[in-house]
Amino acid sequence: MREKHRSGEPLLRLQGIVKHFPITQGIVFQKKVGAVHAVDGVDLEIYPGETVGLVGETGCGKSTLARVAMRLHDATDGTILFDGRDITRMKGENLRAVRRDMQMIFLDPYASLNPRKTVGTIVGAPLRLHKTVPKNQVKAEVQNLMELVGLNPEHYNRYPHEFSGGQRQRIGVARALSLRPKLIVCDEPVSALDVSIQAQILNLLNDLQDEFNLTYLFIAHDLSVVKHISDRVAVMYLGKIVEAADGTALYTQPKHPYTGALLSAVPIADPNLAKTKKRIILEGDVPSPISPPSGCRFHPRCYQMRSLDPEKQERCQTDEPELVPHGPGHIAACHWPLDASIIDALAETDPGSSG
Repeated sequence: MREKHRSGEPLLRLQGIVKHFPITQGIVFQKKVGAVHAVDGVDLEIYPGETVGLVGETGCGKSTLARVAMRLHDATDGTILFDGRDITRMKGENLRAVRRDMQMIFLDPYASLNPRKTVGTIVGAPLRLHKTVPKNQVKAEVQNLMELVGLNPEHYNRYPHEFSGGQRQRIGVARALSLRPKLIVCDEPVSALDVSIQAQILNLLNDLQDEFNLTYLFIAHDLSVVKHISDRVAVMYLGKIVEAADGTALYTQPKHPYTGALLSAVPIADPNLAKTKKRIILEGDVPSPISPPSGCRFHPRCYQMRSLDPEKQERCQTDEPELVPHGPGHIAACHWPLDASIIDALAETDPGSSG
């Protein structure tokens, strides 16, 4: 994991972001009968030139938060500040201008590319839309971008189905890079790829960041991938950030039980080390985001809580924990943080330590 010195103002600041999707009943007169609490009060800051990893299991709200930050979804509540400007309710030409500096790489390289358009048309679309390059120079610029991300410029007129999954994701990277943005949101860009191809895409993203001073919000559910590319890591569970830390603190000293469970699930290549590994199995299913649990949202599945006396358990069930500091740049939302014995048992699960 890399660590960078942060200074100045954040490039992206999310303050109290809430996103609820209404549940309606009826065909003609639709009546709201509930809401899906996809994101429920998230604060996050990303500084220029750094990579912030966002992890959590499927359905925790990672991708929804990313789309709200990109203004692909309107926030139900909260504030989005980008490069010092409030873009929460921005519309029209002003929003289009901001989007030159904010781009996104999508999860599925098969679904995110229009099968009826050539690579040249797909990668060149942002250039034509924002008119950043003269029309007679668009082809040359697209071919330069293709070469930059490791594609053959001569394949300019090919269609997406003629490329492999890794090549398609490179096309997505080229499209996101075409406007030379300040921020790129990577929504699980390697989850649908083979492991060998994942490493190539991650190395490509690292190289492009160094060359163009890019800032990444990198979403994933694989902690080893996040460790490889991120400067800071935030962990989401059921619409809330439950822990965030700088550097290797999250991997060596996790404080939230959910983070500990995620770390215990990371496979180890060395069989001798794997024997000493303590695997934490979470019981039950993730609660419904339509009706989240009271108190700590993790308490119905929390293995740490079961060892507490009834009075402490009641606090977990009724009082929602706040994010509190546990060291420089390390915050976690847990009434009873992980003790040293559990952290020691997870010590050998450091992702990437054994290759």
